Amino acid sequence: MLDTLDAPAVRTWYRLALAALGQAREEIDALNVYPVPDGDTGTNLYLTVESAAAHGETCFTEHPEPGLGPALAAVARGALLGARGNSGVILAQWLRGLSGALADGGGPAQLRLALDAAARAAYQAVADPVEGTLLTVAAAAARGARDSPDGLPAVADAAHRAAREALVRTPQQLDVLAEAGVVDAGGRGLVAVLGALLDAVCGQSPMGPLALRGEAAVPAPGPATGCAGHERPAGPGHPAFEVIYLLDAPDEAMPGLRTTLAGLGDSLVVGGGDGLWNVHVHVDDAGAAVEAGVEAGRPYRIRITHFAEAAARVGEMPAPAPQGRAVLSVVTGSGLAELCEQAGSAVLFADPDHPPASSELVEAVRRCAAREVVLLLNDPELRAAAGAAADQLREEGLRIAVLPTRSPVQGLAALAVHEPARRFDEDVVAMTSAAGATRYAELAVAEGESWTMAGVCQAGDVLGLIDGDVALIGSELAGTAATVLARMLAAGGELVTLVLGEGAPDALADQLVAHARRQRPEVDTVVYLGGQESAPLLIGVE
Repeated sequence: MLDTLDAPAVRTWYRLALAALGQAREEIDALNVYPVPDGDTGTNLYLTVESAAAHGETCFTEHPEPGLGPALAAVARGALLGARGNSGVILAQWLRGLSGALADGGGPAQLRLALDAAARAAYQAVADPVEGTLLTVAAAAARGARDSPDGLPAVADAAHRAAREALVRTPQQLDVLAEAGVVDAGGRGLVAVLGALLDAVCGQSPMGPLALRGEAAVPAPGPATGCAGHERPAGPGHPAFEVIYLLDAPDEAMPGLRTTLAGLGDSLVVGGGDGLWNVHVHVDDAGAAVEAGVEAGRPYRIRITHFAEAAARVGEMPAPAPQGRAVLSVVTGSGLAELCEQAGSAVLFADPDHPPASSELVEAVRRCAAREVVLLLNDPELRAAAGAAADQLREEGLRIAVLPTRSPVQGLAALAVHEPARRFDEDVVAMTSAAGATRYAELAVAEGESWTMAGVCQAGDVLGLIDGDVALIGSELAGTAATVLARMLAAGGELVTLVLGEGAPDALADQLVAHARRQRPEVDTVVYLGGQESAPLLIGVE
């Protein structure tokens, strides 16, 4: 447990928050009924925190030991630059308020003040605050922290608990939520972020899935979906466009801009400060909203979305319609890349220490220039980013199938049965079946002491992972690999695939092939040079 929040804890926090929002993204999207039914708040919050995390990682790369203030400032700026939707802008402003209040220290007293400052900053970003939203949850978290016992874990726990309790009460404050039988989507996202903070501070997991659906006051959500909002409910006369842009403008220009935009529409949220702003508004006249930004300063990264036709790219020249089908494989080694390309797949190289963000996946799919794309992740950690990317690409009219392959050997199995001449759905089913029928394992070298499912490992130990879990701890590579392979073959199989990583001993493959023949003479074995740095050996059994 931490007595004081520091930069490494901030890094843990934003990583946990991104993972939590990734896991809850679809759930949060499904909660949205206010103010516009476009079901994207979970995705917007995920993309906002993804941008915050990317800027945080850049801070740590440029300054290996940054202070608390610089780390939080980088996270807050990243959230502002990447904020999506009104909930994303509000969360970015909440982080900005938190960052400013924690610049001089991260003790329990400072965290109490920071949560209060964050809630006030969030309210100030919204032109017409409404209770029963993310704002209400933020205010409750601040009150809970204010009344908590001393100690950093106690403050974080009190804030998280108060936020959860406030979230359960949101349907009592907003009729549209009560009618749909859901809690506020933006508030649900903030609870996930606060739960990640609690976990980062004290290492204890928050109380599992939110116990909201079981509450008598909060029935399961119905079919209605929408965007987490903080303005008046949408009606027949609700504005047609969502306009979002970043704005370089002096602080003194903002009151006039707010007045102008408030007269044009609703759902007005303006976050930022010190010359950089993120503007979000719903209007009928999108051009006028952009012109207002031009009068105030320099708007850029302008996004205009028609609510009735989310796929329309307003203000952009239509691109040529993509044709055909492509497969995109995410890989970490040159040998694996060559194998995938030979099998007819496009390739996106991934740094194992910095997995691709959803924006990188989107751009890689666009480069395929195909109307239908099968995305092979080959890493379970990419599922959340891929889900957000797929949603965005579907809005552009593409057909996207994300195959959650957990290892490159599953991706190779899927590519082996890929057939572009088949119907898209049939091809996806065949590839999914092939991947699912492939059990996978890998060997890794422990970097330090750690608890695993197989016991405690020490730095330098060889870990044998089967289907993602540590099944064996060994002292040397060849023996551990042979034992892992033997365990996998004991469950049957017809084909063994061995993918050697960077630096794997030359004799390792021959030893394992001989071992497989002794145990199961009827099994075929193929060996590839994958070149991946993260694992000296990958094993697949089909």
